[in-house]
Amino acid sequence: MNFAAAGTGTPGGHEQGNNSHGAGHAGPGYPASNAYPHTLAPAVTATPKERKKVGMGLFASSVLAAALVGGLVAGGTMFLVDQSGNNTVAGSNQQSSPLVINNPNSVNEVSAAAAKAMPSVVTISATSGTSGGTGSGIILSTDGYILTNTHVVTLDGAAAHAAIEVQTSDNKVYKGTIVGTDPLSDLAVIKIDAPNLVPAALGDSSKINVGDSVIAIGSPLGLNGTVTDGIVSTLNRTIQVASSAVPETPSDSSEDPSDGGNGFRFSPPGGEQSNTAAQGTVNLNVIQTDAAINPGNSGGALVNTEGQIIGVNVAIASTGSADSSSSQSGNIGVGFSIPIDHAKRVAEEIIKSGKASHGQLGVSVAGTSSTGSNSSFSTGATVADVTAGTAAAKAGLQKGDVITKLGERTISDPADLTAAVREQAGGATVKVDFTRGGKSQSVDVTLDTMTAS
Repeated sequence: MNFAAAGTGTPGGHEQGNNSHGAGHAGPGYPASNAYPHTLAPAVTATPKERKKVGMGLFASSVLAAALVGGLVAGGTMFLVDQSGNNTVAGSNQQSSPLVINNPNSVNEVSAAAAKAMPSVVTISATSGTSGGTGSGIILSTDGYILTNTHVVTLDGAAAHAAIEVQTSDNKVYKGTIVGTDPLSDLAVIKIDAPNLVPAALGDSSKINVGDSVIAIGSPLGLNGTVTDGIVSTLNRTIQVASSAVPETPSDSSEDPSDGGNGFRFSPPGGEQSNTAAQGTVNLNVIQTDAAINPGNSGGALVNTEGQIIGVNVAIASTGSADSSSSQSGNIGVGFSIPIDHAKRVAEEIIKSGKASHGQLGVSVAGTSSTGSNSSFSTGATVADVTAGTAAAKAGLQKGDVITKLGERTISDPADLTAAVREQAGGATVKVDFTRGGKSQSVDVTLDTMTAS
């Protein structure tokens, strides 16, 4: 079982390459949308609280309307019905959305949340030479900044300067430019010049619970405006992902590359790789969900029932073999999203300076077992070496210390530690819990700064 990128699909739904996650070759254009023209009408608010149909027995001049969960907000989207009874989906800025509501008398919370978030989700096409693929993105601002994955806009590291096109939810296409990429988090920001953009409402990923209902919105296999739903399966999952910009001198990593990450390895789709691109893995802390996510969903939105973005879809687990060029990656109910709290920080730094910073501790670590060296289960990250002059050395961490927590993150293995450190901004001060000689201790550590090349 290996991880496959949820990110670079093709309009035809096919992928090609040298492994099971090879980048597809996108044909010209995008799939046609079934968006309805919009017709504005007076609206009333309906706030669905449970996962069930929301009855709307409110009438005004024979016009029935349902606003989104939580009421109307600036840039929000409403379900509307005109005087003739034709249903529409429209935004307050009169931007159409490809969400179809055939029966506004029976609207559930998934439809309501999707209608609010969908105008803020775009389809992204990246092409370089004869190679190309599609992914998804999230509009951050009215001036055109869009959050997505690095592997979407770089064709999985194969193209440093891919040509970018963006299709918005009203089916208009704009040329995009890459503002900056951050392979250490697999996040990127692009920019378009377009009118009437609807920025996404960002939620708080620190307040998510396992079991919460979530909706994934994006363009799986190039099929734009696709909505799926499920629950949060688990939080603070660590996965290892392939990156084209791993630092030449890794830090806070395991001495054994197979140590940590739950034994899984992520291989994003990629065609021809750049000869100069460094290949390796980075570790990501992610939200796990059973909402259907497929190649092409990468960079798209994981949404709560209030229509707020709580994650950036990045990966799926696959039963395909990474060594087989014929295997295909598809949804098996195990998908992953980067928490929006982390993604927001990275995006803000990229917009400000073109790159993002990450914390660096300055240790190499090994897995720790409480039941013996042959155990498959790790209960912490044992410090194997401390680099002189680093944050760890200055804080007094020593070889043999077993790190069990960093900030709010419980550390079970080396991959957990790396992911937790990288989530922090460079220069951040964070509490580290560890055991030394069987005694629990803690220390505040001011992290060094790492940026992707």
